[in-house]
Amino acid sequence: MDHDRATRFPDSFFRGKKVFVTGHTGFKGSWLCLWLSAIGAKVTGYALDPPTNPSMFELCGVRSLVNSVISDVRDTKKLTDAMRASDPDIVFHMAAQPLVRDSYRNPVDTYSTNVMGTVHLLEAVRACEGVKAVVIVTSDKCYENREWIWGYREGDPLGGYDPYSSSKACAELVTLAYRRSFFDPKGSSMHGAAIASARAGNVVGGGDWAADRLVPDCVRSLLKSEKILIRNPGAVRPWQHVIEPLFGYLMLAERLCKEGPAFMGAWNFGPRDEDARSVEWVVKRICTEWGEGAGYTIDGARHPHEVHYLRLDCSKTRSALGWLPRWSLEKAIQSVAEWTRLYRDGGDLRAACMRQIEEYARSLP
Repeated sequence: MDHDRATRFPDSFFRGKKVFVTGHTGFKGSWLCLWLSAIGAKVTGYALDPPTNPSMFELCGVRSLVNSVISDVRDTKKLTDAMRASDPDIVFHMAAQPLVRDSYRNPVDTYSTNVMGTVHLLEAVRACEGVKAVVIVTSDKCYENREWIWGYREGDPLGGYDPYSSSKACAELVTLAYRRSFFDPKGSSMHGAAIASARAGNVVGGGDWAADRLVPDCVRSLLKSEKILIRNPGAVRPWQHVIEPLFGYLMLAERLCKEGPAFMGAWNFGPRDEDARSVEWVVKRICTEWGEGAGYTIDGARHPHEVHYLRLDCSKTRSALGWLPRWSLEKAIQSVAEWTRLYRDGGDLRAACMRQIEEYARSLP
């Protein structure tokens, strides 16, 4: 792999940086660790065992690339000890219970992980004075959804109908309170860390095996040559490839390190307006991309409430941070199909991820 070309950004900044990633055994965390490792960062991951089987963490050999600590983000002492031992420059907090439907089944675990896990993370940061930047990853679902046709902005009210969405709004409030109370450069705090939160759209990509998520459900059906069963075919979401927000998180972390206060706060990372598509549109596109007789049917059973319409307004992120989406939803779905075929055929999945990161990097100015 042509290292410098493949990682045109943010190669020079992250090389040699010590980075602490919670949730590194998950789908997004594994992609982030692959990227960070490729650009020369020294990564420590902290998470529970991989949440799915198969898992991208194992399939792509992420364990061999990072210092992996398997423990619970709700264990303050272990988390603080692990962070102190790694002495990070930058922290990405991605550990979470990430599923809406699972939050109905396990609301207490959802709140304890997503809310108190964020508290424990920020307490650990307070105990590690060398940290310069912290990116708290939450969700586009943190907003009080009013089924608007326009996108939500960072200053819009937080809320959430279901326990998952509510827990992510709570995590945003926790982050805001800690930023004001302990990390405000204009106040009395002596801690130098700059804290920001990142709210991404519905991410897709190779290696996602989560239950009750649209694209992983599609992949499982395709690999079994079964019809895809879909819920809520008319629900509209801001779909994007996982590489898109990860690039945004890396940009944000760099700016937090370099300019601190100017980039503290909340940031939306969503797709172009035309890529806020319905569930049925996405499934049709997946079937077309896969071929081989792929098809779907609509599940008429009753299911727990999920919002119908959701968009993000990323004007602030584009104008102030300089981030904008590069890949269309069509391209994202094509990339998922390519990765899944390689998985089916026993190919090199880490290399496949890096090829996609390389391709994305070549699209950057």
